[in-house]
Formats: sequence, structure tokens, C-alpha cells
Amino acid sequence: MNKHEKQVTYQTTNTYETLNRFTKKTKNIWVVLHGIGYLSKYFIRYFDELNPDENYIIAPQAPAKYYLKNEYKYVGASWLTKENRVLETNNVLAYLDAVYAAEEFPADCNLIIFGFSQGVSIATRWIASRKIQCSKMILYAGGIPKELTPENFTFLNYQETGVTVIVGDKDQYLTGEVMKYETARIKELFRGKAKQKIFKGGHEVKKEIINEIV
Repeated sequence: MNKHEKQVTYQTTNTYETLNRFTKKTKNIWVVLHGIGYLSKYFIRYFDELNPDENYIIAPQAPAKYYLKNEYKYVGASWLTKENRVLETNNVLAYLDAVYAAEEFPADCNLIIFGFSQGVSIATRWIASRKIQCSKMILYAGGIPKELTPENFTFLNYQETGVTVIVGDKDQYLTGEVMKYETARIKELFRGKAKQKIFKGGHEVKKEIINEIV
């Protein structure tokens, strides 16, 4: 069999959602990255109790959409899979760069980057590769990619960037040895500067936790 995999480059278009309006009163700009199976237009609702005058929310949309539960009714999305992971990661990061450029974030606002579940892997890859000095990095119920090392985060100034890790005490994906491994990784990657918050619950987003962040 004389089979070859080839590659082509082309232009594509993707959407993203925003919540509230950016004005002179805006203090915090959030980039919130959803988990697998979500759509940004639904995920952004978890942030609708934040003060609308002070918080502007941007929810990028994972590109790979699919039908959930084989019912051809509800649609979810995934950021990437293990298939062509490096290529797909570069595509996703280029998309986030485009969102970042389109919104023209001002320097005098707090930039909060929030990742939930699979969104944690995207958030950390984006921050590390683009050396984004955000005000807060919120890693909620997700694992950090194995290819990332402490050297990827040496640019961070922990007096300006707060790192918070949030996980439920009954999260079915972060239990036992997995949780021990992730806790050790976080301590190593962020030089012991990351704060950990354990809440009562499973693999779920809780509005009250989001409301406490600011």
C-alpha cells in the first residue's frame, strides 16, 4: 500500500461569545475556555451573575462540534484530541490569538484566564506559548498537558499573576493517584505559588465559586 498523509493550509472562520459590554467602567476581562461537550453560548451563562459593569466575558468556541449521546439533537464541542495533537493545538492557539487581537485588550484591565476541564489544557498551553502575563489564571477541574515544564512558566511574575486551582472533592476524573499527580505537577510548574481550592461536589461548574474569584 503506497499511502501518504499530506497537509494543506487554508483559511477558516469560527465564532466566539461575549457577555456584557466593554466600557470605561470595565475592570476585569475574562477569557473563559469551556470543557469537552460544551458550546460557548451555553458555557458563558455560568458568568452571568458577575457585576456586568465591571466584568466583560469572552468565551471562545472549540472548533470540533459533534452530536452528543448519538441522539442527533444536542451539540457539543472538543478543543482537540490525541489525533494530530500538535497540528490541532497550533490551530487552536492561532484561533485564540485571533480572538485576542480582535478584542484589543487594554493594559489597564485585569485579564482573567479561566479554563474548565479540557479548557485547562488549552488555557495553560496558550499562556505558556504566548507568555501571557494575566492577572489571574484559574484552572478548574482539569489536567495540565504533560509536555509543559516549569521552564514554560518562568516568565510569570507571581506578584502580578495569581494562580488558583479548583477541584471538587468528588470529581470522578481527579481522584486518588490522578489527583496526587496533578497536585505535584502544579506545585512544580508554578513553584509552589498556586493556591488550591477544594469544594464539595463533582466535575461541575458552580456559579458561587466563579462569583468568589473577583
